[in-house]
Amino acid sequence: MKTKGALLWEPGTNSGWSVEDIEIDPPKEREVLVKLAASGICHSDHHLDDGVIPLPWAPILGGHEGAGIVTEVGPGVTDVEVGDHVVLSFLPSCGKCTMCVAGRSNMCALGAGVLAGTAPDGTHRVHARGKGVGCMSYLGTFSPYVCAPLDATIKIDRDIPLDKAALIGCGVPTGWGSSVYAADMQLNDTVVIVGTGGVGINAVQGARHKGARNIIAIDPVEFKRESALRFGATHAVSDYAEAAQLVERMTDGQGADRVIVTVGVAHGNLMNPAQELTRRGGVMVLTAAAPVTQRDVDFDLFTFAMSGKRLQGCLYGSTNSRNDVPVLLDLYRDGKLMLDELVTKTYDLEDINQAFTDLQEGKNLRGVIMYD
Repeated sequence: MKTKGALLWEPGTNSGWSVEDIEIDPPKEREVLVKLAASGICHSDHHLDDGVIPLPWAPILGGHEGAGIVTEVGPGVTDVEVGDHVVLSFLPSCGKCTMCVAGRSNMCALGAGVLAGTAPDGTHRVHARGKGVGCMSYLGTFSPYVCAPLDATIKIDRDIPLDKAALIGCGVPTGWGSSVYAADMQLNDTVVIVGTGGVGINAVQGARHKGARNIIAIDPVEFKRESALRFGATHAVSDYAEAAQLVERMTDGQGADRVIVTVGVAHGNLMNPAQELTRRGGVMVLTAAAPVTQRDVDFDLFTFAMSGKRLQGCLYGSTNSRNDVPVLLDLYRDGKLMLDELVTKTYDLEDINQAFTDLQEGKNLRGVIMYD
């Protein structure tokens, strides 16, 4: 199949995305071809361009957040059929490895290869300029069509708008699960959420669903602070210092029960202020990509240990996608999860570089590429 796709030929150089002709092979064993309705614009794709997530190979077809309709199935596919509506999960789950069997499919062994530059079998499904093209998270949703592993494909009900369902492939469960699962949040907790972009805003929704009493959003961008209040935050401030004053007053000096860091880039100087906001025995959750080469973190280890606090890393919101994607879509259907309001602006594929500029400038909660 010949179509268009947005490629990076020089990852890590901030050179931007090139929209050009690509060819997509038919699906092989346990693969499906999906005609996409939409693809979310996520910070993780930008990190391929700016080098926070380094790649030793090129080119790459970006995009890992999408939903659409199955148009072709490969051999061995019985779980879905042509015409089914599906969400694509940016982390596949095989259902058989140790982590999947233990209910931790976000840590599936297949996920280790999502940035390897090939399909799971070591070959390419996408080609451009006579070269094999690697696909972000085995997917490459910056194209109207995706040849996806069945293990990354989740069937959904047909009444869900596909352009909104696309957001369930990454940002929504990552943020929501950071509160609901990773933070081990309890009813009546005081929670601080650091960064309320496409992930953090859903951590706000998750905290609301878990019955947090006080939800304090921190973001330097006024638009995102205002959005956080609409999505369920009780307070929104611009920095740690303002949050510390609120937490002091709300908790009688004890500190926040949970502090969730969902910033665009997790630099080392962000962690100790988060610890200082956290009460004795409280939980800090880190749901953000840090530069791969960063090793230095400013952190008060003595206080951390002596106060019995916990620092929890979080991938994909610690969710189980095959269980939680339907749960999230049921919440949306029942009016309890805001998805429509997440989409700040839509774009054509040809405008993808503008979409990433808007992301960097803090103009969007989620930008979405729409396909015909």
